[in-house]
Amino acid sequence: MSKFVTRFMKDESGATAIEYGLIAALIAVVLVGALTAIGTGLNTKFKAVEKAITG
Repeated sequence: MSKFVTRFMKDESGATAIEYGLIAALIAVVLVGALTAIGTGLNTKFKAVEKAITG
């Protein structure tokens, strides 16, 4: 039983999958934040153009 516990504690194969998952989640959060900021800026510009066209 102690050999199994020792082998289990040294096994790091699952850690790699978790790390990749965390990296993917971080990238998704950054993308959502960046696209939200870009979308807000574009919306402001389009409203200014609309206001200039309609008077």
